[in-house]
Amino acid sequence: MTLSSGALFALGLFSALWLLAGLWAVGRGIAMQRRAAFVAGQAERLGSLVEASPQLPVIVRADWRIEASEKLGRWLGLEQGPRNFDELRGLGSGLDLDGHDALRQAILGAQRGAKPFTLSLKPQGSQRTIILHGAPAPQAVGGPGSVLLWLSDATDGQHALAQARSERDEAMAAFEALSGLIEAAPFPMWFRDTDLNLALVNSAYVRAVEAKSAVAVIDGGIELCETVAGVSAAEAADEARIAGSAQIRTIPVTIEGERRIMRVVDVPLAPTGGRVIGIAGYAIDIQELESERGAHRRFVDTQRELLDRLSAAVAQFGPDQGLAFANLPFRRLFALEAEDVSEARAFARLLDAWREGGRTPEVRDYPEWRQVHVDWFAQAGASEEDWLLRDGTHLHVVAQPTPDGGLLLIAEDKTEQVQLAGARDTLLRVRTATFDNLFEAIAVFAPDGRLHLWNQRFRRLWGIEEGTLAAHPRVDALMGGLADRLVKPNQISIVQEVIRAATLERQQRGGEIGFADGRYFDFASIPLPDGNALLIMLDITPSRKMEGALRERNEALEAADKVKTAFLSRMSYELRTPLTSIGGFGEMLQAGYAGKLSEQQQGYVDAIMDSVAVLGRQIDNVLDLAQGEAGSLVVERAPVDVRKLLDGALTDARAIAAAEKVELVGNISPDLGRIDGDAPRLSRLVAGLLDNAVRYTAPTRKSGGRVLLHATGDAHGIDIIVSDNGPGMPEAVAAVTKGQQAGTASGGIGLALARQLVAAHGGSMEVLSEAGQGTLVRISLPRRV
Repeated sequence: MTLSSGALFALGLFSALWLLAGLWAVGRGIAMQRRAAFVAGQAERLGSLVEASPQLPVIVRADWRIEASEKLGRWLGLEQGPRNFDELRGLGSGLDLDGHDALRQAILGAQRGAKPFTLSLKPQGSQRTIILHGAPAPQAVGGPGSVLLWLSDATDGQHALAQARSERDEAMAAFEALSGLIEAAPFPMWFRDTDLNLALVNSAYVRAVEAKSAVAVIDGGIELCETVAGVSAAEAADEARIAGSAQIRTIPVTIEGERRIMRVVDVPLAPTGGRVIGIAGYAIDIQELESERGAHRRFVDTQRELLDRLSAAVAQFGPDQGLAFANLPFRRLFALEAEDVSEARAFARLLDAWREGGRTPEVRDYPEWRQVHVDWFAQAGASEEDWLLRDGTHLHVVAQPTPDGGLLLIAEDKTEQVQLAGARDTLLRVRTATFDNLFEAIAVFAPDGRLHLWNQRFRRLWGIEEGTLAAHPRVDALMGGLADRLVKPNQISIVQEVIRAATLERQQRGGEIGFADGRYFDFASIPLPDGNALLIMLDITPSRKMEGALRERNEALEAADKVKTAFLSRMSYELRTPLTSIGGFGEMLQAGYAGKLSEQQQGYVDAIMDSVAVLGRQIDNVLDLAQGEAGSLVVERAPVDVRKLLDGALTDARAIAAAEKVELVGNISPDLGRIDGDAPRLSRLVAGLLDNAVRYTAPTRKSGGRVLLHATGDAHGIDIIVSDNGPGMPEAVAAVTKGQQAGTASGGIGLALARQLVAAHGGSMEVLSEAGQGTLVRISLPRRV
């Protein structure tokens, strides 16, 4: 069959097209193969990247099938990778019921409402924390209703986050504490930002500037510190920022309306040495400190002026061991020059100079001695030494380290005290020897009642061991064990009370105690000027025995005197009766009842009557004396003309004076007046004195005997004096006048009675007598009693 050319052309064209199509298909296949290989490589690479990624993709399809790598099973603790949603749970592994249900609900929400979600789940039996981010999957990935989950292991991140939160909480707590501390600080504090503007101030700052609040301070830019020397507060803070370190300045600041000296500190804040983020500042009130410093300087100056007036030598050395101060006694004692102080001469060099001048003790190893004393500066406590210098001076040296590392050196010249101590020791030995040889027992008690000193007689008296006394016991403990030595043991309390009165009340008291062995002692406690009390005990046993004998004798004498007085009283009454009869008959004879008497008979009767009168007066005197000694003498009170009474006494005494050839003289003042008294007894008193004076004067003088009656008076009373130039009063009679013994002489009775009568009239009587010179009796009687 023959084909037309058109057909051949069409066939050739078809074949060509077919060949081109085959070639294109082959090329297309090769290209697709290459792309498939590229895609497979890319898929493999993407799978590797996904496997190596910290996040794990999981696709949950609409039928709850799961597409995920085996890694999901390992994260959930499953034995194999899950293929459907229910396999996400296992026994003791996988998700728990609550987590499984929560994930289901979230997936349903994403499928139905296309809502993304985020969950945090913890597999059972594992510490792992898994974060799930879920959202609807793209159509090309999982098909309709699929959900794409991205899982990430947040275990390490959670730990880091928890730690970060803990650190944050701690930092916030520290910041709050620091903020509270800053707010509670009693001094102003503030913070400036990078622009040096105030960003934070505390309450003390607000009060200092008298602002309403911290906000008002910050908004108004109220500065606490004023511009000083052209530098403002902000400029001072900028200087601290530039310097990169704290800057301190002392300036005057007005605080709550009062001018104060403040120490202001600006501190640049640069965390870990980085860029400065702000300037912190604070101001401390040093007004009191500056005042105290000024006061301290004044105190130091005053102290040094005072030290210059002390007798003790005082020097102060600084921390560098240089001499800072030396008072005048120190400079004199150690021969210091002014330049030694001004140049702050070192202590070691001063020791060398003092050694050359003989102002240190002689020692065998001076370098060692010198180093020991240089070490005084480093010691913890004071050191004391006694230095004996070559010239015989005794120094007591005290070295006291000071808190600043210096040294206070005090030297006191004890030479005179050492000499006095030697003399004192000698005196103490003399005193001890004197005490021990005294007849009295002596003990000295201190103000607290302790035994201080004693002598051996005191120890032997009480029978106490020396060791007991050497312990210086208290008086109650000492005397409490000695009560058995006394006749009456309770009397020991009297001794204690006497000592207590002398030590505490400063009163001297005494007493008497008897010992069981028959001895008796007088004791007394005497307060001493130093506050102690001296107890003295004197043995009075012999005098006590003598006193007993004298007491017995006195009692016998008193009994005899009573017998004598009773006898005299009785005899006086018995004698008065016959004497009255004799007087009565004598008066009858004188009156002529028995007839006229001759002259001789008349003389006999007159003599009888004179004797009766004298004897009557003697009997009255004896009666008055007896009543006086018995205390029953009663005198009558009536006006008495004293001159008339004395003239009568002179007249009555002239007869006996003429008979005894004794001159009787009266010197009586005419204005004696009257006194209240017993006229008869006063008359007998004066008559008795005149009679005694005449009788004692007459026997010793052949001629020239003289008795004087002298009387004067004033508005208060009268004085009557009877004197003679006789031989003086015998001792027995003188004893009567002094009331020492009764006596029996008529003169003694008269003087004794005269004394009693004068005392009964409220007066006084004085008798002066000297052998060979005579006797004078002075009687003073008051006008009124």
